[in-house]
Amino acid sequence: MKVKIMEAMQKFSRAMFIPVLILPIAGLLIAIGNILTNARLIEVLPFMDNPITKNFGSILTGSLVTILVNLGVIFCVGIAVGLANDKKGEAGFTALLSFLVFINAMNRTLTLNGQLIEADSLSGTGQTMVLGVQVLDMGVFAGIMLGLIVAYVFNKYNKVEFNNAFNIYGGTRFAFIVLIPVIVLFAILMTYIWPSFQFGINQLGGFIQKAGNFGLFLYGALERLLIPTGLHHLVYTPFLYSSLGGTETIAGQVFEGSRNIYFAEMVEPTIQRLSDSVIWDARGISKMFGLIGACLAMYMTASPDKKMRARAILIPAAFTSFIAGVTEPIEFSFMFVAPILFVIHAGLSGLSMVVLNLFNVRAIGPNGFIDFLLMNVPLGISKTSWPMYIVVGLIFFAIYFIVFKFMIEKFNLKTIGREAINEETRLYNKKDYLTKKNNRKTIKENNDSFVTDMGSIIVDALGGKENIVSVDNCYTRLRLIVKDSSLINEEILTNTTNANGVIINNENVHVVYGLNVNKMREAVDKFLMNH
Repeated sequence: MKVKIMEAMQKFSRAMFIPVLILPIAGLLIAIGNILTNARLIEVLPFMDNPITKNFGSILTGSLVTILVNLGVIFCVGIAVGLANDKKGEAGFTALLSFLVFINAMNRTLTLNGQLIEADSLSGTGQTMVLGVQVLDMGVFAGIMLGLIVAYVFNKYNKVEFNNAFNIYGGTRFAFIVLIPVIVLFAILMTYIWPSFQFGINQLGGFIQKAGNFGLFLYGALERLLIPTGLHHLVYTPFLYSSLGGTETIAGQVFEGSRNIYFAEMVEPTIQRLSDSVIWDARGISKMFGLIGACLAMYMTASPDKKMRARAILIPAAFTSFIAGVTEPIEFSFMFVAPILFVIHAGLSGLSMVVLNLFNVRAIGPNGFIDFLLMNVPLGISKTSWPMYIVVGLIFFAIYFIVFKFMIEKFNLKTIGREAINEETRLYNKKDYLTKKNNRKTIKENNDSFVTDMGSIIVDALGGKENIVSVDNCYTRLRLIVKDSSLINEEILTNTTNANGVIINNENVHVVYGLNVNKMREAVDKFLMNH
């Protein structure tokens, strides 16, 4: 039972990436639009005071904010596509149709029951407008539940075919036919039971907020501790995009989730201070500052003869964490060889959120320094207190350095540059592997040859094409389901393909590539397609 639950959670986590990965892009573009219309910046940079840039910024911001209030349909389609075994495009189209059926079925049920609220503003009534249809305010949860339902029914019935006059109703069309009564019944059921669920969610959100700094610490620490399982996304996503992270009415529109509220308040000029009731996403302290201190500690404690190589490994990893917020290359360098350091890192990550809250800092920076600058500096100090964010970051840089250095030296932890004498501090490359493989011909260093050969190496290390059931990826990981995990060659994956780590949990396999994950996914997909 435990294995099945874990596998289901892993599969759901993979599916969540489709909608989750696109939302930070929308936020970044909203920030850019906000910069182009920012009155303070226009005063400092007069050339920005022209209708072209100002109107473009206004259009950019206004067009993307709508994503924040339509997360239901975005998650419904994204999860259905992510969970579909095949015919993913048709699964997404079916999910969109199902979402439309759902909101209209719920609206009709509310109307027949006399429950449809007539008011100039639906704020605080438990109802809202979704795609122009008045329904119960289920937020992102409607999309998540519908996506799961659509994916299950679609996978079960999309291959059903008829050999008679009903042939036209077979395949994906039959899946949608089955879905119609299921979705209608689900909408009717939610009309009656969702208010109770919403009450429970609001109570949970209130409890977390009342837990104050202790709740923040648990949130920050747990989000890091789940990194090895790949389920950390299931911790922060509800806080970023649902009422668990807070609810605010901004310019007459209700926004749920800390990330959505932040972006909405970012573009509302009348707001002088960002909301105090929201659980802000402050993971950037450990990403932009803390782990850099950890890298410095590992470099300072490296053996003299291995310092140069340790520096070559740690500097790119630290730069990636600071600029882009991608931490796994660093975390996986000590997660398994010195797990006590990872536990300390998780604790310090949670503590950093508490410290920011104590100083009343509302700045965010979960995706690195570029995001931090674009999303906070243009808002001004009064709204976010962003300079204090940097001060706290520098303090945690020092704390990480001191604690990591002490622990490494005190317990002789085998971090980068402190390996055994007969172990070389290096990342093996593609050429090393080809040499081992009977001196195969050295490939040309261009993208086409890289994709072809690296795809072959990765698939071979995963047990061959026949062993691979599915391939997906997130920000930093190649996520796979295999038939037999015992066939996987971890040494080749970690040494030859420059993976930062390999996590095997039954049939679920994560290969951590950091910012190179898209290239590696392309290589695997191309090889599987052509062989």
